[in-house]
Amino acid sequence: MALPFGVRQKPALVEMPAQTMAVVRSVGDPNVVGAQVFPALFGCVFTLKFKVLKPRGIEFKVGPPRARWPLPLETPRDEWVGLWGIPVLDDVDELPQTVPDVAVGLEIWEYGTMAHILHLGPYADEVPTVARLREFIAASGYEIAGAHEEEYLSRPEAKQMKTIIRYPVRPLAI
Repeated sequence: MALPFGVRQKPALVEMPAQTMAVVRSVGDPNVVGAQVFPALFGCVFTLKFKVLKPRGIEFKVGPPRARWPLPLETPRDEWVGLWGIPVLDDVDELPQTVPDVAVGLEIWEYGTMAHILHLGPYADEVPTVARLREFIAASGYEIAGAHEEEYLSRPEAKQMKTIIRYPVRPLAI
């Protein structure tokens, strides 16, 4: 599988365009709330693909899910705020709701200059990878300018889990 935006296990800076996203907001331990979020998010996006876009002759490939974690990673997990998203076409203006009590909304996720790295392994083992990325950002003359984001390229039960970790960055003010 080709990795998006040239991501590798070595930190890098890239430019990414803004993207329209189907988004679910959550509060709580991701291992708990994910069980509610993913059915709503994937149900919505696959319904959009097959029942709304395909009958109109519009092709759409469902990409991997992402999550933004706006609070510091040291926050107790049961207090984490999550913004879970899947990219959709820019001209989508309404989403089919498929899971009662879990709203899926539309948002534009701004990107721009991003620092990213590929993490191989369980989510629980991301700390050294995140530290390497943060060190790279500082050594490159940048600072973090927004939320921690992850893009999940494999399922949690995969033999080799793959996660892109990224941060928006800006040049350090001198």
